[in-house]
Amino acid sequence: MKITTREMALTAIFTALTAIGAFISIPIGPVPITLQTLFVLLSGILLGSKLGALSQIVYIALALVGIPIFSGFSGGPQILLKPSFGFAIGFVFATYIIGKITNEVTSPKKIYFATLIGSLVIYLFGLPYMHYILNNVMGMELSFSEVFKMGCLLFIPGDLLKLILANLVGKKALKVFRN
Repeated sequence: MKITTREMALTAIFTALTAIGAFISIPIGPVPITLQTLFVLLSGILLGSKLGALSQIVYIALALVGIPIFSGFSGGPQILLKPSFGFAIGFVFATYIIGKITNEVTSPKKIYFATLIGSLVIYLFGLPYMHYILNNVMGMELSFSEVFKMGCLLFIPGDLLKLILANLVGKKALKVFRN
């Protein structure tokens, strides 16, 4: 995949925005509320599948090598043991899917559908990972239902707001980014 200088800069900008979103955080349990998902959704809409996913891969890679850009200013290989790391893995797949869905057709309904699917993908990766880490690494004995409540239900109102905001911003900015 050949990347232009403009594409590289846009990818880096969304990597940085995702990191900034991690710093805007409200700790409410094992997984804090952050603005990361807003920038994840926007990166899929605005950058497309490959560059959007690349922005999230770079974000994770930078955190894994020790740059403290995850929520709670954490970084390094130990983030693999954070209950929230599975959600970050979901970021990569969510941006790719959002970009694929909105690649050619960018109607408001299509963008909304794409971001809704992307949000679900984040949970599909995050919740099982969270369940595994909390139970097998941290020694808690939580049912999947309990993990679902603490890792999903608490976040739905905020995620819906971020989804709506991403749609509003995405629709306006899409013409600029894709041309």
